[in-house]
Amino acid sequence: MTDPISTSPESAIDTPVAEQSRVDPMSTVSRDIAEVPSVEIISTAALHLMSAAAVNLGLAEDLPDHQDLDEARSLIDALAGLLDAAAPSLGHHHAAPLRDGLRSLQLAFKEASTIPDEPGAGPGEKYTGEVHPKASRRR
Repeated sequence: MTDPISTSPESAIDTPVAEQSRVDPMSTVSRDIAEVPSVEIISTAALHLMSAAAVNLGLAEDLPDHQDLDEARSLIDALAGLLDAAAPSLGHHHAAPLRDGLRSLQLAFKEASTIPDEPGAGPGEKYTGEVHPKASRRR
């Protein structure tokens, strides 16, 4: 005996409608991603790297005692590489605040580290050059 649903003429008509109602979630995700400008995707990735680095430097309010400088170094290096590679695409308007955040993380790393890096060997410095604290203004 054959399956009446698969052999009925009505099922042949209904099949395309049934297939249309089954939307592939991955195609929806792909469509959503396709609509997001690259500047936003790069900026979001940079912000994730910044946030993770800050947490590993002990800068998170809810985890002030957590510190993992090896992880922070890797994240800061990745952030610096991303910003260096993406700077032409980001433009000054988007890149400047991200570079400021990177610099703040690099300085926080230097402050947190008990063993100073060689000049130019700190996290991300192969992309940014050596980072120094700004000289205080004297009156």
